[in-house]
Amino acid sequence: MSLAVTRCGDTEFRWGQKTYVMGILNVTPDSFSGDGLSGSVAASLDQAKHFEQLGVDIIDVGGESTRPGSDPVDADEELRRVIPVIEALTKEISVPVSIDTYRARVAKEAVKVGAHMINDVWGLKKDPEMAAVAAACNVPVIITQNQRGFSYKDLIPDLIADLSTSVDMALDAGIRRENIILDPGVGFGKTAVQNLEIISRLAELKVLELPILLGTSRKSFIGYVLDLPAQQRVEGTAATVAIGIAGGADIVRVHDIAQMMRVVRMSDAVARPGYYKAED
Repeated sequence: MSLAVTRCGDTEFRWGQKTYVMGILNVTPDSFSGDGLSGSVAASLDQAKHFEQLGVDIIDVGGESTRPGSDPVDADEELRRVIPVIEALTKEISVPVSIDTYRARVAKEAVKVGAHMINDVWGLKKDPEMAAVAAACNVPVIITQNQRGFSYKDLIPDLIADLSTSVDMALDAGIRRENIILDPGVGFGKTAVQNLEIISRLAELKVLELPILLGTSRKSFIGYVLDLPAQQRVEGTAATVAIGIAGGADIVRVHDIAQMMRVVRMSDAVARPGYYKAED
């Protein structure tokens, strides 16, 4: 199966040739992973430049923590946190920038100042205006399956069905198919066992014939398995990234860029025939 090329700013994502790396830039004071930058433009720019030097393919800027039990912020506060950062990044770095938000207003303003992608952790379902705004912005959209407040009868079929509903919403709103990326939503309302099953059965999502983003970095299910705090979950994250790539992940969203870039390169060398070409 060959997927259509997705254009993100001046970058083309040619699915199947390599695994792309999305670096996480949290401009929040309460990130679960302890890496929140509290809206500091200077610190955010320094971190983004470091990510760029390490070779990331896209940087995801988020202004509201999505961890369970986090305090929600209103749109004005989210805009106050993310807009100055996105403005600075798009002037100073060449890597495409994504806005991590479920609010249509925030997405619209972020794209207006230079964001190249929208990452909606509620799969277009939280804000009724999001699908239309994303279509009008004409940028790639990451659609996440978020199961908070619901339960599964049959995990993978239910997950696929829910993602299909979001895809139909996107297409009906006018979002082009080549601009849709799917995220199974590891950690969003799933138990540790369910998260592990999603990773092990990731290849089954290929039935939807769309690129897949996998976001496992430092998440709590790794902590449950290894009994470690967020800052000590690098090896656990690495294992999920490698297995996810073997299962067909096209993008991995990560905190620990240097380590995960190595994991991705090695995993691609094994999982993608022709990726690694030895020197003569």
